[in-house]
Amino acid sequence: MILYLHGFRSSPSSMKARLVGERMAALGRADDYLCPQLPASPALAMELALSLIDGVPAEQLAVIGSSLGGYYATWLAERLGCRAVLLNPAIVPRLDLAPYVGVTTQYHSDEPFEFKHAYIEELRALEVPRITRPERYFLVAATGDEVLDYRDMVAHYAGARQHVIAGSDHAISEFADYVDDVLRFCRVDGAQ
Repeated sequence: MILYLHGFRSSPSSMKARLVGERMAALGRADDYLCPQLPASPALAMELALSLIDGVPAEQLAVIGSSLGGYYATWLAERLGCRAVLLNPAIVPRLDLAPYVGVTTQYHSDEPFEFKHAYIEELRALEVPRITRPERYFLVAATGDEVLDYRDMVAHYAGARQHVIAGSDHAISEFADYVDDVLRFCRVDGAQ
């Protein structure tokens, strides 16, 4: 089972989420792929994620998280003991997202997106100061990320498998080149 968690103001329509879903479908594993629309509230986002994977054994679960979704994936991996792939993950989003308190829209629609001040404290509650089992993690980080500093990611996931892309961007525009590596780490049979 793969649970994909999108980033801040993003959606299941993001390029990376769609590529993972398409690859899973091509492998005949569409039923083993979940990518929910996450609520703005971090607490509610984790409540939703936990409800979707309730009863899935940790050894049969992998969480893929992009940006803020990577922060969430780390919390889930620590809580559940499953594998996690982090795609340009947020490391300290309570600081990074504080300037975004207010109402805006989602990236892939005109739907309103409200990020409340209370959500900063919800993010604090999900902090993982240090990962406990680096072998459960695979970091894909881009040196050209224009939103987050890849060096913070590399340091936070020290000891984990890491692929640092020279250049690229926050979206990892060439993610199609890495989707099979990601799925192999998630133990998806048939990934090339």
